[in-house]
Amino acid sequence: MKTYKNPLEERYSSSEMLYNFSPDNKFQNWRKLWIALAEIEKKLGLNITNEQIQQLKDNLTNIDYEKAAEYEKKFRHDVMAHVHTYGDVAPAAKAIIHLGATSAFVGDNTDLIQMRDGLLILRKKLVNVIKALSDFALKYKDMPTLGFTHFQPAQLTTVGKRATLWLQSLILDFEELEFFLDTLRFRGVKGTTGTAASFLELFNGDYTKVKTLDKELSKRFGFDNVFGVSGQTYDRKVDAKVLALLSNIAQSAHKFTNDLRLLQNLKEIEEPFEKNQIGSSAMAYKRNPMRSERIGALSKFVISLASSPAMVAATQWFERTLDDSANKRLAIPQAFLAVDAILLIWNNIMNGLVVYENRINKHIMEELPFMATEYIIMEEVKAGGDRQEIHETIRVHSMEASKKVKMEGKENDLIERIMNDNSLKLDKSKLAEVLNPKNFIGFAPIQIEEFVKNEAQPIVDKYSELIGLESDLKV
Repeated sequence: MKTYKNPLEERYSSSEMLYNFSPDNKFQNWRKLWIALAEIEKKLGLNITNEQIQQLKDNLTNIDYEKAAEYEKKFRHDVMAHVHTYGDVAPAAKAIIHLGATSAFVGDNTDLIQMRDGLLILRKKLVNVIKALSDFALKYKDMPTLGFTHFQPAQLTTVGKRATLWLQSLILDFEELEFFLDTLRFRGVKGTTGTAASFLELFNGDYTKVKTLDKELSKRFGFDNVFGVSGQTYDRKVDAKVLALLSNIAQSAHKFTNDLRLLQNLKEIEEPFEKNQIGSSAMAYKRNPMRSERIGALSKFVISLASSPAMVAATQWFERTLDDSANKRLAIPQAFLAVDAILLIWNNIMNGLVVYENRINKHIMEELPFMATEYIIMEEVKAGGDRQEIHETIRVHSMEASKKVKMEGKENDLIERIMNDNSLKLDKSKLAEVLNPKNFIGFAPIQIEEFVKNEAQPIVDKYSELIGLESDLKV
């Protein structure tokens, strides 16, 4: 293998997303646009024959890429190269291919089709990850776990409640994706600088026919919305917005894997680890979180790509410049391919996530005695004690217990110290009840149920036909 291969194609992305941005899909869409243009122009009175349209249809998939490359080398123009390549196999139609149109007619409209279809592919994967996270959150809604702020032990939460935080981020991304799909506009038929001047000539000044052509063609490709005005191209803010959306999904995924990698180090929750999987070539015992790390790597790539279309949108000149073209060819497909891979891996992780309850409980009991001190102080006061004196007594015991844990590597003996302190009036038999971790999880189980019911389940129900996603990875 002597030429570079894109890892997104070889290692990570799905076949459906790879096809969406393939040459076949791109250039067949160009030809579909030319066919639709000719059909609607004929319907509106232009001198185009049925034979010409039929020849175009008969050769929709008959694309000679070698000949197109030869033409492009000659013309230095990709659209004209494909106009001539198409005309060679549909000679009767050669004179009416691309009639009245400019390069952006096929280029921009196809970009919008591919972005829309790419988002539909991602929507399916998002729905499956949302369902998997919802199921996980409900399954572990009651399981206490140590919460962390600043990665220092904090009050308890539950395993399921933590999962709802991952889920909430993804739902925000999903809502943004839905809004984008609902409001995405087609470029349509606008001419060289957006004035439709060429169609003014073709339709003898009949603006109604130009509007009909624009609307009818857009609807034929599944777009209810069409740009009311444009330069030669659609507004490059569209590209910036879609990459920002993809970046947001990547951010949510990276946050999930940050937490999971830390939890795996604590041996509380692990991503799947297959029977023959090797964690390290040197350290045979290693169980590295390679799936999470891969998501992190791909997410960083997507987040970095989001600046490219933003720069393009900011630096366009007047009705258009071509310094967007190479950037778009690189940034947009690769961002989609990478997010596609991220969601595939995320779904794979969720289908095999392992929770170690005993390990979680061990960590809870190392910290819970300290958390229970506030309750103990309140109970002592209710039993007639002096709040300030009790606070000082508990503080001293807490410092000594902490010293035992940190300096001597021993177990937390705070509760034992309190039990043996005769100056404290608390009914010692209640301490076991006090130390039940479920007393410290607040309303977490109810919050989980409400959140899943009100925010996640409606998405899963609406797109129930999308549930069921193959989660095997290429490597």
